[in-house]
Amino acid sequence: MSKYKKLFYIVLVLFSITGYTQDAKTDSLKALLQTTMEDSTKIELLNTISYSLFTSEPSEAIDYGTRAMELAEKINYKKGLAYAFKNIGLGHYMQGDFLEVLVFWERSLTAFESIDDKLGVANILNNLGAIYFNQGDDAKAIDFYLRSLSASEEIGDKLRIATALVNIGGVYYNKKATQDKALEYYLKAIPIGEELGDKGAIGTASLNIGEIYLEQGNDSIALIYFEKSRKAWEGTGRVPNSLTNIGKVYAQRREFEKANQYHKQAIEIAKQFDAKLELTRGLLGLANSFKLQGNVKAALETFKEVQLIAKEIGSNYELKDAYEGIALTYANLSDYMNAFKYQTLFSDIKDTLFNLETDDKIKGLQFTYDIDKKQGEIDLLTLDKELQEAEMEKQRLVKNAFLAGLILILIIAFIIFRNYLAKVKINKILDKQKDEIESLLLNILPKKIAKELRIKGSATPRDYESVSVLFTDFKDFTKISAKLTPAELVAELNEYFVAFDNITEKHNLEKIKTIGDAYMCAGGLPSKNNTHPFDAVNAALEMQEYMDEKNKANEAQSKDTWGLRVGINTGPIMAGVVGRKKYAYDIWGSTVNVASRMESAGEVGKVNISEATFEQVKEKFKCFHRGKVMAKNVGEVDMYFIENEIING
Repeated sequence: MSKYKKLFYIVLVLFSITGYTQDAKTDSLKALLQTTMEDSTKIELLNTISYSLFTSEPSEAIDYGTRAMELAEKINYKKGLAYAFKNIGLGHYMQGDFLEVLVFWERSLTAFESIDDKLGVANILNNLGAIYFNQGDDAKAIDFYLRSLSASEEIGDKLRIATALVNIGGVYYNKKATQDKALEYYLKAIPIGEELGDKGAIGTASLNIGEIYLEQGNDSIALIYFEKSRKAWEGTGRVPNSLTNIGKVYAQRREFEKANQYHKQAIEIAKQFDAKLELTRGLLGLANSFKLQGNVKAALETFKEVQLIAKEIGSNYELKDAYEGIALTYANLSDYMNAFKYQTLFSDIKDTLFNLETDDKIKGLQFTYDIDKKQGEIDLLTLDKELQEAEMEKQRLVKNAFLAGLILILIIAFIIFRNYLAKVKINKILDKQKDEIESLLLNILPKKIAKELRIKGSATPRDYESVSVLFTDFKDFTKISAKLTPAELVAELNEYFVAFDNITEKHNLEKIKTIGDAYMCAGGLPSKNNTHPFDAVNAALEMQEYMDEKNKANEAQSKDTWGLRVGINTGPIMAGVVGRKKYAYDIWGSTVNVASRMESAGEVGKVNISEATFEQVKEKFKCFHRGKVMAKNVGEVDMYFIENEIING
C-alpha cells in the first residue's frame, strides 16, 4: 500500500506548490531583468524565473532564488522573501539535498507566518510534512500535515484540505493500530476531491480505503472502493493498481474467471502505458489466482515473467514475491531441487530488504541530527551573545543525544553483523550439503546426465549408433557364496567391483550397474567417441589380469578362487534415466542382449567378443573364431576370443 501513497506525496511536493504564474518564456523574463529597478517587481520577476527553472535547471533556480532573497532582505519585502526561500528549497529538492530543503522551507514558513499569509503557510506545512514522511519520521510528518489542515480550513482552501486529509491518512495507515484513524481521514478527503474534480486524491484515497477493508476481511466494501479508484484513474497509467486489487477480491472469493479477467485487463493497460511496476503487480495477482485455482503450470510461468520484469526495473519487493511464488509452486510440483534454489533466492532478497530498511532507519537518525545541527548553526548567526551561550548549551545536549543515538546505531549494526555471520555459517552448511548431494548424484549418474537433470529437472533419452557393452560374471558363484558368511561374501564382491570401477574409469568407460555377481559397463556414452571398442577390450583384458593375480593370492592362502567370464558386443543402444524417487541410468536394445550372451557363452579367464566388436578391433587384436551362439531376438551370432594385442614391428 505504501508504494501507492508515497508516489502521491512526492507529486504533491513538486507540483502543488503555487506562487507565481509564468506568463512568458524564461529567456524573455531574464531579458526584462536588465531594465527592471531594484524593487519588489524585480524580486517577483527573479522568483518567477527561479520557479520556472527548478525542474530543468535546479542549480540556476537556486541562483535566481538567492538573488531574490538578497534583494528582498535589502528592501525588507517579506512576501518576496518567503517565496524566495521556497524556490531555493525547490532547487535543493531536485538535487536531493533534503537538509537544505528543510532549512529554507522552515525559513519560508516563518516569513509567511510573519505576514499572515495562510495560503503560503498551508502549502509549506504540507510540503514539510511530505519530506519528513519520506524520511520515515511519522511523528513530525503528522504534526506538519495537521497544521497544514488547520491553516487550509481557516481560509477554506478545499484543494489543500483534500491534500492534507489524504496525507494524514497515509501516515496513520503505516501502523495497523491506527488504520481506523486512516479511514476517517480518507473518507473525509473523497467528497472534497469529488467536489473539486481532483481525481488523484479520489483515486489514492479510495484505493487505500479498499486495501484497509480487504485486510480486515470485508471484501464487499473493499470492492466498492477499488471500483471507485478505477473510475477516478480511468485512462491513466495508475488504473492497473485498481484492477489488480479488484482481481484479488474475486480470487479470494474463488471466482477465478472474473479474477483472471481483471488481472489480464490490468496487465494490458500497464503495457499500453509502459507502466512496468504496475505490470509486475498485475502479473503477481494473476499468478496467485492461477495458484489458488490449482493451475500450477500457468502460475509458474507467470511468476517467472514477474521475476524478469522486476529484475529489469530493480523492484525488489515484487521480485521477493515472485521468488516466493516460484519456490512454493516448485514445492507443489515435488521439484524440491528448484524449490530449494528459489527459496534461497527468496531468503537472500528478504535479508537485503531488511538491511535496506535498517539502513534507512539509521540514515533517518542521522538526518534528524543534521537538521537540528544545521538549524542551530543558522540561529547562532542571528542571536546575541547571551542567546548564543544558551544555544551552545542546547547543542551540547543535542551532541549527547547524538552520541546516545550513535551507540544505539552501533548496537543495531552489531546485531545486523551478528545475523550476517549466522547467515554466512548457515549458507556454508547448505553449500556443503549441496556439494554432498551433487557428489552423491555423480556416483549414481554420469556427470553430463546429472548436470542436465539438475538444470532441467529431467534427462532426455538418447539413441547411440555405436556403443560397446561389457558384461562380467563369476562362474559357480552360487557354490562359492554358500561357503562364505554374508559379511565375507559382500566384502569379497566389493573388493572385485571396486577394482572393476577403477579399471572402467581408467579406460573411459561408464559403469551402468551391478546385478548380483554381474557387472555391466559401456563405452561411447554419454559422450560419443570412436575408441570405445578398443577401450572395452583393454578394460576386459585388464580385469582378467587382475583376477589372475587375485586368484594366485587366494591359492597361496588356501582360499577359493573365482573364475571370471567377460563378454563384449558393439552396436546401437538407447540410454536414459528411469525412475522418479531413486534415479538410475540404464541402457536398452538388442546390443545389450547380445553382450550378455557373449558373457554367458564365454570361458573363465577369456574375453569373448561378438562379430560386430571383432570387425572394429581385428586390426589391433589377434582373435580366435569360436563359432556361433544363439542370441534371443537376434539369431545366431559369431563370436571370438581375444588372444593378444597385435604389435606392429
